[in-house]
Amino acid sequence: MEAVHVIGAGLAGSEAAWQLAQRGVPVVVHEMRPVRSTEAHQTDGCAELVCSNSFRSDDAQGNAVGVLHAEMRRAGSLILSAADAHQVPAGGALAVDRDGFSQAVTRALAEHPLIKIRREEIATLPPAEWDKVIIATGPLTSADLAAAVLEKTGENALAFFDAIAPIIHFDSIDMDKAWFQSRYDKEGPGGTGADYINCPLSEEQYNAFIDALLAGEKAPLRDFELKTPYFDGCLPIEVMAERGRETLRFGPMKPVGLTNPHTPGVKPYAVVQLRQDNKLGTLYNMVGFQTKLKHGEQVRIFRTIPGLEGAEFARLGGLHRNTYLNSPRLLDKTLCLKAEPRLRFAGQITGCEGYVESAAVGLIAGRFAAAERHGETLVPPPPTTALGALLGHITGGHLEAEGEGPRSFQPMNVNFGLFPPLTEAPKGEGGKRLRGAEKTLAKKKALAARALADLAVWLDTTASAA
Repeated sequence: MEAVHVIGAGLAGSEAAWQLAQRGVPVVVHEMRPVRSTEAHQTDGCAELVCSNSFRSDDAQGNAVGVLHAEMRRAGSLILSAADAHQVPAGGALAVDRDGFSQAVTRALAEHPLIKIRREEIATLPPAEWDKVIIATGPLTSADLAAAVLEKTGENALAFFDAIAPIIHFDSIDMDKAWFQSRYDKEGPGGTGADYINCPLSEEQYNAFIDALLAGEKAPLRDFELKTPYFDGCLPIEVMAERGRETLRFGPMKPVGLTNPHTPGVKPYAVVQLRQDNKLGTLYNMVGFQTKLKHGEQVRIFRTIPGLEGAEFARLGGLHRNTYLNSPRLLDKTLCLKAEPRLRFAGQITGCEGYVESAAVGLIAGRFAAAERHGETLVPPPPTTALGALLGHITGGHLEAEGEGPRSFQPMNVNFGLFPPLTEAPKGEGGKRLRGAEKTLAKKKALAARALADLAVWLDTTASAA
């Protein structure tokens, strides 16, 4: 059997390669690191996490990304398996030791008898003799390959910025001012309900911090980045501050659900949270603190935060440009390029947003490609599932809006808004009509239950391709 070529060994490429190999299809993975690195990567490991170490909520009953976790586990995801094996405490979220996670994925791929990893850059369209290719080069696709793809499609790529949050050594945090607590004391996988370090700010301290952010010197943008829009899901903190002085206090610095044991009865005006970044618990990242401030400014400004006056930074924040395709226009329902169907795309380059979503699209792409190699046609996952809803966002429904003409395609995290509505509104005991928060929670649980039930049926009907 001819091999399928996978370009890129990030989250999506690694997952796609695994799904192919697990279905008996030989795979050649082409990864340009360390031959050529990127602005954000620091290692040559597969599935390196370059931003947060969190896979977000693991709640499979009330959160769409938690449902996606559950679906991927049931579908034999390598990424979720490695994440579960290397999780660190993070309240209700699934967060991982980034080094252990990447090493596990790299080892699994390297040891699989049907997978070969070649360290080389693919700078042009793949040669014609590669009849099946998955391009999973992610948001940091090399400029040459991106240009070749765009020339083939005749379209312009869309791009957005993705920023990196700083990481701090735990032993440099003043725990006489900071404290451990998860918001509302919520426990999560591997957690205790006290999984975040919280640094409190008074109203005066918060306003001084905002002033410093606004006045801080930013890293200059290169010419090709000047017209690139930000993605709202990963805005630099100084950009959020520019949108209003209270924006951060109602965003990553919101003080709700937290009680400072050092000052009983006095509620903080704002709070900076830090989340464990490695299994040893020696590193913590600043939650939501992606930034494009210059490194010296980061150190100066972040050390004004109570508890971080002596902070030692293992890594400072940064900024890089991400690129993705106008997928609803360019890709078919199986993620193949309409202009050249032998090329299939996966991961963030398709316009999904987030680690889990990227890996999920890699999982789907790998299964599509495996079915093709076996001479079968794989029915896409139902739109009622998280996998199907995400695929639907990428491949359809975005080009036209009634009375408005074409709409632009933007990156999206998985969310219940992408799922088809329920046929009947959920009711309480005895058919009681639900309202408010109770109704919202019941709706989410019903959508989650339907998704997992429909996924089970889909997996059973596609088992022959395994």
